[in-house]
Amino acid sequence: MPANPTSAQGLLLTMLVLGIESSCDDTGVALYDGTRGLLGHLLHSQTALHAPFGGVVPELASRDHLRRLVPLLDALLLQCNCRIDDIQGIAYTAGPGLVGALLVGGAFARSFAWARQIPAIGVHHMEAHLLAPLINDGDRPSGPFVALLVSGGHTQLVRVAAVGQYEMLGESIDDAAGEAFDKTAKLLGLGYPGGPEIARLAETGDASRFRLPRPMLNRPSLDFSFSGLKTAVLHQLRALEAAGPVSQIDRADLAASFQAAVVDTLLGKCLQAMQRTGLTQLVIAGGVSANRELRARLTTALAAGGMQLFCPPLSLCTDNGAMVAYAGYLRLAAGQLDDLNIRALPRWSLTALPPIETVGALAL
Repeated sequence: MPANPTSAQGLLLTMLVLGIESSCDDTGVALYDGTRGLLGHLLHSQTALHAPFGGVVPELASRDHLRRLVPLLDALLLQCNCRIDDIQGIAYTAGPGLVGALLVGGAFARSFAWARQIPAIGVHHMEAHLLAPLINDGDRPSGPFVALLVSGGHTQLVRVAAVGQYEMLGESIDDAAGEAFDKTAKLLGLGYPGGPEIARLAETGDASRFRLPRPMLNRPSLDFSFSGLKTAVLHQLRALEAAGPVSQIDRADLAASFQAAVVDTLLGKCLQAMQRTGLTQLVIAGGVSANRELRARLTTALAAGGMQLFCPPLSLCTDNGAMVAYAGYLRLAAGQLDDLNIRALPRWSLTALPPIETVGALAL
């Protein structure tokens, strides 16, 4: 029998959870089973929809989520050889994110849960990113760790004592790293999203040509600031334009110099955080964690200090339903669930989340 959505009774560690991600410009669905793990996940990216505007248009994003959710769910059930009746719980991204986009996923999830009489829970988007490297049973941290959450909207360093027990060590005070990538790509005439475009162009560039700042790297705070770095790129670009036409070599060198500045800053702050906490395991997650230069530099630096780096697979770095399904499964299996209200929280502190009682497989 399905569990009563107003009670934690009957929730099992073996439950099958549907995850829904709709916080921004990706529509993701996934099925996570407590016994078999991740059964499958599907993602529809709105990149082509927003590319002409150089960024996400919230109203267009909301309408596209509305169009995509049902077909994606149908395709996911077929892919996983599951029936709709097999789903025992549902998790959806409740924030942070674009309020309209969050409402689409939240309304769908809450309606689904009410109709099927199964429990539902709103998931914190950044907690889902943080937990993404733990989805697979292979290489994963064995205890408390530091997490670098680096995406389009957030750059945060978090001490993770256990699932749901988070201490904020530092965060962006203006532009996040991913936002700086997008804005710099736009300055250089590149496409959206900017991170992959910058990385591709940087492969052919000279990172030592332009001297760009490493913001706040020499300050005791573990906070980040990338707005000034973006402005420094703008000044360099204007100087080039004043001297004549900007060549492809100029753009490649500027892209490489910018990427090196971001990576140096993230690396330096991570090493500071590891030293202060005394921990030896670092998790990186979020869209920017897919950057190859960042992964390579972190891997080398941590290994030199006898420390380890843990990353999600590239397919789980950007927004996806799998991370939402997994985070929701952990909380539902621990007996946490929401009432019938739809949660859509554009701003939501990671440290405000309730802890999870450590139960069997829920332990780190």
